[in-house]
Amino acid sequence: MNANLIEIAYIVAASLFILGIKGLSKPKTAVRGNQLAATGMLVAIVVTLLNNEVVSYEWIIAGAVVGTLVGATLAIKIQMTAMPQLIALLNGFGGGASLAIAAAEFFKALPGDNGELVAKVAEAAGVSSGMGTVAMIATGAAVFIGAVTLTGSFVAFAKLQELIDGQPKGFPGMKVVNALLLIASIIGIGYLTVDPTNTTLFWGIVAAACVMGILLVMPIGGADMPVVIALLNSYSGIAAAAAGFVMGNSALIITGSLVGASGIILTQIMCVAMNRSLTNVLFGVMAEAGEAMDADEVYAGKVKSSSPDEVGMLLETARRVVIVPGFGLAMAQAQHAVRDLSDTLEEMGIEVEYAIHPVAGRMPGHMNVLMAEAEVSYDKLKEMDVINPTFDQTDVAIVIGANDVTNPLAREDKGSPIYGMPILNVDKAKTVVVVKRSLSAGFAGLPNPLFAKDNTLMLFGDGKGAILDLVAALKDA
Repeated sequence: MNANLIEIAYIVAASLFILGIKGLSKPKTAVRGNQLAATGMLVAIVVTLLNNEVVSYEWIIAGAVVGTLVGATLAIKIQMTAMPQLIALLNGFGGGASLAIAAAEFFKALPGDNGELVAKVAEAAGVSSGMGTVAMIATGAAVFIGAVTLTGSFVAFAKLQELIDGQPKGFPGMKVVNALLLIASIIGIGYLTVDPTNTTLFWGIVAAACVMGILLVMPIGGADMPVVIALLNSYSGIAAAAAGFVMGNSALIITGSLVGASGIILTQIMCVAMNRSLTNVLFGVMAEAGEAMDADEVYAGKVKSSSPDEVGMLLETARRVVIVPGFGLAMAQAQHAVRDLSDTLEEMGIEVEYAIHPVAGRMPGHMNVLMAEAEVSYDKLKEMDVINPTFDQTDVAIVIGANDVTNPLAREDKGSPIYGMPILNVDKAKTVVVVKRSLSAGFAGLPNPLFAKDNTLMLFGDGKGAILDLVAALKDA
C-alpha cells in the first residue's frame, strides 16, 4: 500500500478517535462516540496490516485469535464489581505492549550475526546502529514508562482484587530508592544514545523501571485507587506515543497522546474530588495520623437497626428521596433493584434523584456505568456539587454500600487519612437509611460515624435483597 495513502488513512483514524472522545463527553452521544472511536481503530488496524513491512501474517492472525478469545471471555464473564481490576490489567497490558514494541525495534536495529547493520546512527555518536539519537531516546522512554505501567498496574490489580492488603505499604527510604531508580534510568537512557548496542544496559533500564512501578503503587492506599487507575491509564498512553515515535507510526503517536492527555486531565479531576495533590498520591503521602478510632467506641449503643417494613412506612410520607449508590451496590448487583425502587417511589408521587460521588466505587465513573446499565435516566444522576446543597431539603437519603464518600470524618477529623476529601453530605437529610451487610469499614479502613447519628437507620442485609424487600413492602402497603 502506498505510504501516502497509509498516512492519510492514519489521519482519518485519528480524526475518528478525536470525534469519539468528544462524543463520550455527553451521555446522549456516548454510544455514537464509542462507535466512531471503534471505527477509527478498525481503519488503523486494516491499514497497518496492508503495510508492506508486515512480513508474518501467521503470527498476527494467531495473536488476533487468542486476543479475541481472551477479550470476549473477559467481556462476558467479568462482573461490574471487578471492572476496576480489569481496567488496571488493561492499563498494564497497554504499557507492556509499548515495552514490547520498543524492545523489538531496539533489537531489530542491532548488528546481525553477519555483522551487517540495518542502518547507521548519526556520525556524531561514533557507533554504528539502526537507531538515531531521537529514536533511541523515544525507545528508552517507551521502555521505561511501559515497564512502570506494567508492574504498577499489576500491583493496583492485586490491591483491588484483595490479593494483597489494600493499605499503604512501604519501607524506610523508599522515596530515596525511587529517586535513585529514576535518576539511574534517565542516565541509562542517555548513555544508550552514545552506545545503542549495549543490551545489558537496556535490560538494566527495564529491570529498574519494573521495580519502580511496584514501589510507586505499593505505598498508595486503597482510598486513592481511583486516582491511580486514571494515572496509570495516562502512563499507558504516553508509553504508546513514545512507541509511535520509535516506529514512525503517526496513528500510534496521536492515539497515545490522546490517551495520555485525557488520563492526566481525569487524574487531576479525581485529585480535586478527593482534595489530594497529585504529588501526595504519587508518593503515598497521607494526612498525619491522629488518635486511632475504635469502631466499638463510635458505634456502641448508638446504631439503630431497622426493617424493610419500617423503612417502607417512612418512605410513604416522604416527598423527596435521594439514593446514594456505592461499591456495596456493585458487589450485590443491586442496580436493577434500585431502579425498581426508584420507579415504585415515583409512582407514589415522590421525587427521586441519585447522588453520584466522582470516586464512588473503585474507579472513576463506576456508579454512572452501573446506573446506565439499569437504564436510569442520566438527568436523575446528580453530581456531588449539585446535590450537596439539597440534602437539607431531602426527606430520606438511602445510602447503598457507600462508605468512605459519605464519611463525616472527612469534614470533622483532621487526623483522618480522608480529611479534606469532599463527601456527599447525606447526614444533613432529615433521615438517612444505610443499606449494608454489616458495620464493616470501607476501602479506606475507617469507621463511619454516619452510622451512629441520631437521624440514621441501618437496614442490614445484602444490598439487592434488602432493596427488593423494601420494594415489596412499599407495594404491599
